[in-house]
Amino acid sequence: MRWFGPNDPVSLMDIRQAGCSGVVTALHHIPVGEVWTVEEILKRKQLIENQNDSYSTLSWSVVESLPVHEAIKKAEPSRETYIKHYQQSIRNLAEAGIRTVCYNFMPVLDWSRTNLAYEMPDGSLALRFVWLDFILFDTCILKRPQAEEDYEPELVASAQAKFERMSDDEIRALSNTVLLGLPGSEEAFSLDNFQQLLDQYQTIGDRELRENLYYFIQQVAPVAEEVGVNLCIHPDDPPYPLLGLPRVVSTESDLNQLMAACDVRANGITFCTGSLGVRPDNDLPGMLRKFGNRIHFLHLRTTKREDHPRNFHEADHLTGDVDMYAVVKAIVLEQNRRKQTGDGETSIPMRPDHGHQMLDDLTKKTYPGYSAIGRLRGLAEIRGLELGIERALAESSLP
Repeated sequence: MRWFGPNDPVSLMDIRQAGCSGVVTALHHIPVGEVWTVEEILKRKQLIENQNDSYSTLSWSVVESLPVHEAIKKAEPSRETYIKHYQQSIRNLAEAGIRTVCYNFMPVLDWSRTNLAYEMPDGSLALRFVWLDFILFDTCILKRPQAEEDYEPELVASAQAKFERMSDDEIRALSNTVLLGLPGSEEAFSLDNFQQLLDQYQTIGDRELRENLYYFIQQVAPVAEEVGVNLCIHPDDPPYPLLGLPRVVSTESDLNQLMAACDVRANGITFCTGSLGVRPDNDLPGMLRKFGNRIHFLHLRTTKREDHPRNFHEADHLTGDVDMYAVVKAIVLEQNRRKQTGDGETSIPMRPDHGHQMLDDLTKKTYPGYSAIGRLRGLAEIRGLELGIERALAESSLP
């Protein structure tokens, strides 16, 4: 499971009791762009893997995330310095025995939602994204220049009409949700500084952002390959442009281009079935088969598209629009292939992602999407599905 460090309301003991063998974490206290020192990495590793603990031990072998500085995404002159810092952090992680590093290349925002507590039919709470509400934020709250040009006129009119009916508390809640900072942070952007950040991307379109991503990976993946670290990019979430910002890791074509830009195994993918599954044109089992040996990390979750194709909410792990049976079967077959060929890690690190807030967690303050019990339910369901598929494949091969 993902663990946000000592201040995470979900404890290491909770994660042990969920049946996990390890945690996925990051050094959130280190400012983006600074080097992660061996000392700080080992300090966190010791906290997780305390060998003096009388309980079963956990491991830390996956970083999520080692953030990419905005100067790299925008190709500013200082990017060379930040790339060197990134290379050194990779070397230091390798020295500490950590071999998988997840990152993303989404401009300004990480994942975006418009509701962090959408009530499901069973009373649990889910993350949700509503396109009209996002348009409302962009055109009526943020008032981004020329924002109306990015949307259909009828949707802009509907957003304006809805905005005029909203209370101050509702407007504040939507704004705070969209402006939420990086996962693991409780700090949100302000409207003023957020618009300033968007303004810095006025000359950066799809082509420029792709070029900047490919330049970055061409500098860091060879270093990762040399020290035995697998880099794995997280797809865009949601997987389409927002706020006039390009998104370049949303489709099979995007991943094809990125893999070709630096054709080394260390240039890999975090296969997030939730992010990629929002788009109906992404064939997830087919993508797993195609990119098998470049998939270094798995986020297994599912979303459910609603009335508008860009509206969705986080569904239970075995329902929604992702065919989790076909996905997990493709993963098991890829792991079996690796065992037979000796090609890479035979057990791909996986975490259940974005569980519902439910049961006792409904009364607790947790990071959105990262309460304990919802993820425990998802993990249990996925492990059971995996075991059933493995047994069925094994029995089918018997004479």
